[in-house]
Amino acid sequence: MLKIIFMGSDAIALPALNWLAGEGNAVGRVVAVFTQPDRAVGRGQKIQPNAIKLWAQARGIPVHQPEKFGQEDRETLASYTPDLTLVMAYGHILRDDVIATPRLGSVNLHASLLPKLRGASPIQTAVATGASETGVALMRIVAELDAGPVAARERVPISPLDTASEVETKLAAACVPLLARTLPALAAGSLAFVPQDSSHATFCRKLEKADGAVDFRRPATEVAARVNGLMPWPGCATEFSGQPLKLGLAENCNLIGYKPAGPGTVLGADAEGLLVACGEGVVRLRRLQRPGGRMLPAGEFLRGCPVPAGAILPSRDMPVLIADKPFPRARK
Repeated sequence: MLKIIFMGSDAIALPALNWLAGEGNAVGRVVAVFTQPDRAVGRGQKIQPNAIKLWAQARGIPVHQPEKFGQEDRETLASYTPDLTLVMAYGHILRDDVIATPRLGSVNLHASLLPKLRGASPIQTAVATGASETGVALMRIVAELDAGPVAARERVPISPLDTASEVETKLAAACVPLLARTLPALAAGSLAFVPQDSSHATFCRKLEKADGAVDFRRPATEVAARVNGLMPWPGCATEFSGQPLKLGLAENCNLIGYKPAGPGTVLGADAEGLLVACGEGVVRLRRLQRPGGRMLPAGEFLRGCPVPAGAILPSRDMPVLIADKPFPRARK
């Protein structure tokens, strides 16, 4: 049975970890976890462990939390004499000697259909740019960003009303069948890794609060995708009566009987949401939130905070999220 080191810091990996720890898996077991240090979270900024650490502690699995992965941490890794390192959403760049420490090397579960969407926000960017599907790829880790050869991919559909959060749940579940069909071959030395075609690569970047801008001058399809893709974070928002109006779910809709209006003009509301004119088409805003309130279905929100027909919701340019080459690193 493979001795596996897991490196990750996000709850998206929990279904895969649960499968590795389950009775039905006879391929490998996690012998140690490396994850990010405890961080301050929430409004109270209380220091808390992440979901991966809690998972490991509940099972008595050793946990290591280096702030920066150094030589001492590599020696700790080597002390487990691991067969394989499995990485998903770790948050550290690994040195070549760390990657090569396990007998079978190091592999990564990347949440996109590589070579598409290499980078830091593949789930949000896939939804926010209107993709109809995404997936998880099992790849060997190399020095270049998400450029290693790929052994297999598990595809996941994106529905028009899926938010990034819901797609993340689908991708987390998709890791299980992907590992179930690849780890036995990897253990046997028969799993083939195929180089990516870098000519088809696209790139995404770490998201920022400013990415939540909404531009109603764009087609309704683009506006709806951006709102859904950036839910729950950084979240999209516009303004109404001088106050932020957060948008939690949107859809492109084909309407009959509404006269054309300028982008951002509120056309009215129906049973499902607030209808707003775009540069092309109409977007239905299905979930709304005002400062200090909760994200609510539009009908419930509008009963307490009416947004009249004819009101204008301002537009701001929507930052570019995807490119055909890596984004420049943000200055610190």
